[in-house]
Amino acid sequence: MLRELSVINPATEELVATVPVTTPAEVDAAVRRAARAQEKWAALPPGDRARVLRRFAQVVEENTEPLADLELREAGHPLDSARWEAGNVRDLLDYAAGGVERLTGTQIPVAGGLNVTFQEPLGVVAVIAPWNFPMPIAAWGTAPALAAGNAVLLKPAETTPLTALRLARHALEAGVPEDLFQVLPGEGAVTGEALVDHPGVAKVVFTGSTAVGRRIAARCAAQTKRLTLELGGKSPNIVFADADLEAAAATAPGSFLDNAGQDCCARSRILVQASVYDRFMELLEPAVKSFTVGDPADPATRMGPLISAAQRERVRSYVPEDAPAAIRGEAPRGKGFWYPPTVLEGAPADRAAVEEIFGPVAVAIPFRDEAEAVRIANATDYGLSGSLWTRDIGRAVRVSRAVAAGNLSVNSHSSVRYWTPFGGFKQSGLGRELGPDALTAFTETKNVFISTESTSKSTSDNTGTSTEESK
Repeated sequence: MLRELSVINPATEELVATVPVTTPAEVDAAVRRAARAQEKWAALPPGDRARVLRRFAQVVEENTEPLADLELREAGHPLDSARWEAGNVRDLLDYAAGGVERLTGTQIPVAGGLNVTFQEPLGVVAVIAPWNFPMPIAAWGTAPALAAGNAVLLKPAETTPLTALRLARHALEAGVPEDLFQVLPGEGAVTGEALVDHPGVAKVVFTGSTAVGRRIAARCAAQTKRLTLELGGKSPNIVFADADLEAAAATAPGSFLDNAGQDCCARSRILVQASVYDRFMELLEPAVKSFTVGDPADPATRMGPLISAAQRERVRSYVPEDAPAAIRGEAPRGKGFWYPPTVLEGAPADRAAVEEIFGPVAVAIPFRDEAEAVRIANATDYGLSGSLWTRDIGRAVRVSRAVAAGNLSVNSHSSVRYWTPFGGFKQSGLGRELGPDALTAFTETKNVFISTESTSKSTSDNTGTSTEESK
């Protein structure tokens, strides 16, 4: 087991920091402290919890630049993207705070009494965050879980623990009670498994690969533990002949090159109707080649490096030297884990068209008609997101309903908004995050019946069983 994690700047390959790992014994102690803190937190009036979370959001706002700089250095994200990520954490905390006082139950009409429901917090929640968007995805689970009255133990990815540790410090500055939100850096196979297996953890929220998600699901099943999974994707970008081809081509690069393609929502399969395929590719080439790859600190940069040398080798394995690349962009040479924007021409069953590459590589595939477009779009184990471009509103609705994905955009590439639900079909995950129901995903529904009948009188429920008989 490692004693510490080395954080490497992926743009320069320089050491940024070392971080001590969390041992299983330390995980156990953290869970126990969190459980004690959670009881006091849940007992606070909702308005008080909301005020603390709003202060947390304000402290994040005040520290946007330091957080963005840290994200730039540990994850290689361009400066504007890193600033957006810090802002997204702020917005998520604000949005979750607004839900604290609206986490209401229901009153259900019944005979002989009053029936009400309560949304009770789960207790201690483990959030296991990925390295591709370290700040915002950590907040996807942390903000609503805290708002619903839970404690949170956040395990960041091994390569990107710094922003998580900084957020924990800002939480204390904002007045979040000690031990309520703890960050536990470490290896997934050690620290992560200790969290997943701990009987004091009521729910696990995991974002990462489908293979690891399956293993976590199996471990949670052994304890019937609550679980949310946000896993892989191989999303289509479907362009019909009647679309605004100029707009579709101009925006396509950003849909698979954002974060160097290290995005589970990346539209890495570009499906284009055959009658306009050649024209679309002509328009796409300059758009890809003008996508600036370089120093993340340069405001002109739109794409930074891959996270690691290992990830770069994985991407290279999908693009042999003699691969029929239709379009190749430029990337820096020398230090850093760089890879150029690349568009391959392929067939639906090609490895690069089926497997998640998690890099700046897309595959262009022609299709004949609407039925074939849907068939190709659905010919994958994943179902997370996707886009379609058409001027025909009827087609937009038909195809949106037919494509098996949790998040679709028409004439755009939007996937994630913190006020709308997010999650996938098939092997892209389980459950939903974000949106108006985010807090309820961190609660249990408790049903309470209060009899209004005389205590000396036996009453019957709607099953015909008397209350005396059911005792």
